Amino acid sequence: MRENKRSFGLLGRKLGHSFSPQIHKAIGEAAGHPYDYVLFEKEPEELDAFLRGDEWEGLNVTVPYKEAVIPFLDELAQEAEEIGAVNTIIRHNGKIIGYNTDYFGFGRMLDNTCESLDGRKVLILGDGGASKAVQAVVKSMSPEETVVMCRKGPVTFGDVAEHRDASMIINTTPVGMYPKTGDSLVFPGSFPDLKWAVDLIYNPLRTNFLCQAQKCGINAVNGLEMLVSQAMFAAMLFMQHVPDNRDEIVDRIVADIRMEKQNITLIGMPGAGKTTIGKILAEKLDRPFFDTDAMIVEKEGRQIPDIFKDDGEEYFRDLETWAACELEHNTGSVISCGGGIIKKEENYYFLAPNSFIVFLNRDITQLPVDGRPLSIANPLERLYKDRLPLYRSWCDAEILMDGKTPEEVAEEILELFSEY
Repeated sequence: MRENKRSFGLLGRKLGHSFSPQIHKAIGEAAGHPYDYVLFEKEPEELDAFLRGDEWEGLNVTVPYKEAVIPFLDELAQEAEEIGAVNTIIRHNGKIIGYNTDYFGFGRMLDNTCESLDGRKVLILGDGGASKAVQAVVKSMSPEETVVMCRKGPVTFGDVAEHRDASMIINTTPVGMYPKTGDSLVFPGSFPDLKWAVDLIYNPLRTNFLCQAQKCGINAVNGLEMLVSQAMFAAMLFMQHVPDNRDEIVDRIVADIRMEKQNITLIGMPGAGKTTIGKILAEKLDRPFFDTDAMIVEKEGRQIPDIFKDDGEEYFRDLETWAACELEHNTGSVISCGGGIIKKEENYYFLAPNSFIVFLNRDITQLPVDGRPLSIANPLERLYKDRLPLYRSWCDAEILMDGKTPEEVAEEILELFSEY
């Protein structure tokens, strides 16, 4: 620990969603150079006094200040000067110097996403500070064409139809970020040549934009790796130390955060064992457990067969949507869903953003029907046939349960979850 009272930290306006303190704590400890890291929420009129004050020794800078801080700096590193945006500041020899570690962090993420952009068209959403770093990295990979789309400028979101031939879309805007997770600037499914949908947002882990892409079979990449990678480059400036195993540290922190924040959400036919296996998983992981059917029973004060009998299936489906919406911002939980949760598309966009979704596929001859109104009223074969494509369009993993105990299925889920 450095022997002074100044801290390292993150400068921004609203920082309640930030993972940065957790990341920098992990980097410092893994590198053997721990340091304090705090959040500095400042209004624009406070920037001058804060940057020239003595509260901090090094800073990361996030929206909306990546360009606004530049006039207060004494020097810019080459990449920051060329990009015109700063996301890391340090004090050195009496001077305040600005860097852009977003450039290096996004470069690492893009290298791990695709081998080449040769002959590809890249569409970048947004033109702020993060976008400028992204543009510089994309340019270095020599795509055939790069288009920057924003609300005002030569190319706006109203021109999207002219750029449906994009191979990669990169969202650099805050649209879709927690807590306004239901928003998306474009629909990736309307781009017939789209191979990669990339979003710099990391909270939620899958934005609405990425959820849409994944359901369309498009490679979806969130901003978590970029966040941790750029933090490592910033930390090397803070610590004045370059860890030999820095790539290993970054990969481990990304995996740890993903596992910590992501829910395990179970879907499948009624009676597939979702509740039993969910409880086993929750106990093994020491996580909260939620069952959408149980939530509905508690809310209504009556059992599910009675809800179907008194108010019909459509009313029950609305209650399932209520339950999914209640769980929208949950993280680090295990969730068991009713068999029909997949019947409403909107439920996916409530549950998928922070979930690893597992389809428990059980032989229909092994499914119980007692107390399950639709299983009693409809042939199971027809119900299964109708729902199977929906289960598969939702899930990140499918497990065939035949011949396995609930404990064995739970262990298989945990193995898939750790590798996801």
